[in-house]
Amino acid sequence: QEPPVESGGGSVQAGESLRLSCAASVIRSSMYCVAWFRSSQGKEREWVAYVDDNDRATYSTSVKGRFAIPERTYDNIVFLPMNNLKHEGTGPYYCAARAREIDGVCAVGPRDYVKWGRGAQGSVSS
Repeated sequence: QEPPVESGGGSVQAGESLRLSCAASVIRSSMYCVAWFRSSQGKEREWVAYVDDNDRATYSTSVKGRFAIPERTYDNIVFLPMNNLKHEGTGPYYCAARAREIDGVCAVGPRDYVKWGRGAQGSVSS
């Protein structure tokens, strides 16, 4: 598998929206997990959301109701629309991907993922 590649991001005001995308070769496999993490200075990467090959998406409590991963419409791309952004949402966002085990759920710990993108910056000014 090749590492995923993020794109999108940018600078917005609080309350506005951004959309990230993640192109990952693992999406072409039958079972996969694609997860998003956010990094803030001095802290471990924080899980934001994940989606699996059944288009089942799960979100952290900090973004639930504001972020919503749509059903996949491209072969190897997952989008992360981020609405009503808050200042604390500033930071690089990383896409991580892995194969999903049979009857398994996607992981939320950064150590459970090996393939990482280089990150896409999201800046939210208050």
